[in-house]
Amino acid sequence: MSVIPHLINGELVTENGRAVDVFNPSTGQAIHKLPLATRETIQSAIDAAKAAFPAWRNTPAAKRAQVMFRFKQLLEQNEARISQLISEEHGKTLEDAAGELKRGIENVEFACAAPEILKGEYSRNVGPNIDAWSDFQPLGVVAGITPFNFPAMVPLWMYPLAIVCGNCFILKPSERDPSSTLLIAQLLLEAGLPKGVLSVVHGDKTAVDALIEAPEVKALSFVGSTPIAEYIYSEGTKRGKRVQALGGAKNHAVLMPDADLDNAVSALMGAAYGSCGERCMAISVAVCVGDQVADALVAKLVPQIKALKIGAGTSCGLDMGPLVTGQARDKVSGYVEDGVAAGAKLVVDGRGLTVAGHEEGFFLGGCLFDNVTPEMRIYKEEIFGPVLCIVRVNSLEEAMQLINDHEYGNGTCIFTRDGEAARLFCDEIEVGMVGVNVPLPVPVAYHSFGGWKRSLFGDLHAYGPDGVRFYTRRKAITQRWPQRASHEASQFAFPSL
Repeated sequence: MSVIPHLINGELVTENGRAVDVFNPSTGQAIHKLPLATRETIQSAIDAAKAAFPAWRNTPAAKRAQVMFRFKQLLEQNEARISQLISEEHGKTLEDAAGELKRGIENVEFACAAPEILKGEYSRNVGPNIDAWSDFQPLGVVAGITPFNFPAMVPLWMYPLAIVCGNCFILKPSERDPSSTLLIAQLLLEAGLPKGVLSVVHGDKTAVDALIEAPEVKALSFVGSTPIAEYIYSEGTKRGKRVQALGGAKNHAVLMPDADLDNAVSALMGAAYGSCGERCMAISVAVCVGDQVADALVAKLVPQIKALKIGAGTSCGLDMGPLVTGQARDKVSGYVEDGVAAGAKLVVDGRGLTVAGHEEGFFLGGCLFDNVTPEMRIYKEEIFGPVLCIVRVNSLEEAMQLINDHEYGNGTCIFTRDGEAARLFCDEIEVGMVGVNVPLPVPVAYHSFGGWKRSLFGDLHAYGPDGVRFYTRRKAITQRWPQRASHEASQFAFPSL
């Protein structure tokens, strides 16, 4: 069984000590050993980043962008190899893995615009012989902690932009599927990134706490569950760090009576069951306005859910692969049992699914609940699996109140032909990312990604313009060159025009 190394100061580093297995979820078999970094290992990555920072921050933005251009090309050239690694360790289909990588590459493309996005502001003659300007300066050593469900895309939300802004970055990816993340980082070094500017360290809470506690680390980016997001935000900010911590979600889709139901069903199938529901933007609740809409939706969904093509993610032509671990599969099955016990109607039961030739894989079929109510656990909590819950309401206002009352506010959407209803929904819904007839309203790379309420801890969203603000700090400079012939008396009042 191969050992997956750390990448520190441009070198692959292995260590003895604590380690975990990395599994192929389609077979249920361990395929790699992953060492868990000690605090000393984390500190070596921090030291390398700190040493690399002075030269990197003074590298012209255009030269940093050139590295990103080469990086983008290498990512595109290695798409098949990266997708294969994602699928082998996460379980998602090859097509889904390739789509994830493409969305990550969009963020590299945005980072290529470094000379433009880092331009400051300049004002001449703000006062007599006084000019003023501001610019964006890097923070120094920053770090990111990323989840298992997007091992390529989410790290690419973070370090390309942080690095192109002049920072040095330490990445701690998920220990469940680290191979693609490591390969992508190696491609960035191949593109010409200096040693020490990016390091990848594998680990668990020990590594996370080491990054939080290190005074050299000035900022932390995180994507994962809400309890951990809240922990990282609390522990990081009380140490004076800048933190953006993206947490959990419970995303609702509202179906109005005038919705194009066939298109809505197609959209919901992909949004609820794509990637086995292991997406923070997955639609897990369909809110139907009126029983007629709900009955028609159930009738259309059932045959499509039962017809889902499920198998090993590395096979072609599939809709879904397995869940990432056996524990994840069992947890989702437990939610299904809980929903039945609470009185929800289990219309489609995906439990007990086996895939020929992969009997030990972590598979679960698509599940559909009807008559779900807000007090049920399957409604309140993030399931993170292929489970869609249908809630019935009588009006758009009732649907919106349901969504606004929920503790999460990550993503939502409405299916309607009514512009007035859509505009009301967009204006009044208390959610960070909203779609109109778009089930997964993930912003493109030149906007920013983030939810509201307990889906985000911190003031700035991920990537895009907010990402630039997060990874830089503004410095304002006011400069005066008085004329040689003039002499002015001291001024004791606060200066003004």
